[in-house]
Amino acid sequence: MKILERMIASVAPKVALSRAVAKKKLDVLNSGYSHHGASTSKKSMIGWNFGGGGPDEDIVLNLSTLRQRSRDLYMGGAALATGAIKTARTNIIGTGLKLKPAIDAEFLGLSPDEAADLKRIVEREFLLWAESVECDASRRDNFYELQQLACLSQLMSGDCLVLLPMVKRAGNTYDTRIRLIEADRCCDPPNKNGKDILGGVEVDEYNGVSAYWFVNQHPLGKQDKKKEWVRVEAFGKQTGRRNVLHLMESERPEQRRGVPILAPVIESLKQLGRYTEAELMAAVVSGMFTVFIESETSDQPLGVMMDQEIDQGDPNSYELGNGAIVGLSPGEKISMANPGRPNTAFDGFVTSILRQVGAALEIPYELLVKNFTSSYSASRAALLEAWKMFRMRRSWVASDFCQPVYEEWFIEAVAKGRIPAPGFFDDPLYRKAYLKAEWHGPSAGQLDPLKEATAAKMRVEEGFSTRERETAELTGGDFEMNHRQRVREETMRREGGLLIEGGEKTNDNQQQLLDDDNK
Repeated sequence: MKILERMIASVAPKVALSRAVAKKKLDVLNSGYSHHGASTSKKSMIGWNFGGGGPDEDIVLNLSTLRQRSRDLYMGGAALATGAIKTARTNIIGTGLKLKPAIDAEFLGLSPDEAADLKRIVEREFLLWAESVECDASRRDNFYELQQLACLSQLMSGDCLVLLPMVKRAGNTYDTRIRLIEADRCCDPPNKNGKDILGGVEVDEYNGVSAYWFVNQHPLGKQDKKKEWVRVEAFGKQTGRRNVLHLMESERPEQRRGVPILAPVIESLKQLGRYTEAELMAAVVSGMFTVFIESETSDQPLGVMMDQEIDQGDPNSYELGNGAIVGLSPGEKISMANPGRPNTAFDGFVTSILRQVGAALEIPYELLVKNFTSSYSASRAALLEAWKMFRMRRSWVASDFCQPVYEEWFIEAVAKGRIPAPGFFDDPLYRKAYLKAEWHGPSAGQLDPLKEATAAKMRVEEGFSTRERETAELTGGDFEMNHRQRVREETMRREGGLLIEGGEKTNDNQQQLLDDDNK
């Protein structure tokens, strides 16, 4: 008995210590998020299959599938996917983002008149290049059409790559060209030679992009020519010139490639497309007045009149036409099939799903389906919320595509003497002052034009905005051009005797018409 007591006494401290250590570990584990999002004991969390990796594993390795599924949805897999992408493209780009030079005249020592003259020269020269298909390396689109194509490609595929080669062509003033390349063509070469290349993007020791690898044909194409890869440095070694523009939306630090905008809602849109097709087919079947023919004998053929409805290519195919009358053989009877269509719950269910899809895409449901049935305030709130996203992406297109292209063109224009810019190549500050520009796109549109115009007028009068900005955002126009045109029009009206001080004057013919109407 004494031996047993001594054994218990020697073990007890160890057991107590073990319990204390275990309790301490539990205290550490069961704190903060371990009771909530990181819980592994709650029944609602036990069945959660999760796993993740770095941006390369989570994004780049899944891009091929995401791109192809996104394109399939756009090309008909789900009509709402097509509408979502086109709605975003149309509101971000519309007819194109237009250049408005914003030269820093004060820094350059230019008078207001000199600055205005220089701006007009820049605009005139830029339109000479931008409004022609010669700005496109493939000679298909002008600069504004290339904007919408680049935006559409980025939304659908996750990113779009742009090269800016110099190509001489007969009869062309400028040699700068824009070449859009679909995302798939930027991919890994078969031999990486120890370089850090993934998704066709080569990075250096600081994870900075050093080069892009392009294959000479589309990887998904059926061409028979041999695949060859070309390495294009992101920046020129001697000039620092940008050789490649990479249009993408970054979600995570150190991310190399972009993700299609539909990626988070691919499953929802695909299932919704299938559900819509099933409901549509059910409604068609219901409209055909379908019946089932029950026969008491298994070897007895269908009624004698059914033979003329048999598909000659498939003897097992039987069809009923609209208003068809079919004779039945003895022992056959008809059972009606009522699929119960149209489904009264269809619209409510689809609306509920689309609200979630719209939230993920940052496009309110009303704009996603182009259906404004709420009050003016609710509809306007939906448009304003959507335009937060549209303006953000428009800003990205302007800074990542339009401005870099404009700068490359401007450099060539100055080098060729087409634009007078003293000190442009001597000082980066001078270069920056000449290259400042704004890019204005189509306005958001107005639900109530009178209220929108009144609000714009008040912003200008109170100094919250300028006439130039309000003109661009309200109508997409140019205030200076509008002002010059209005001066000409008002001068013509005054010279024609249609205007007097303090009001408008009617000519004799107009007065005669008014008198006739009064009679």
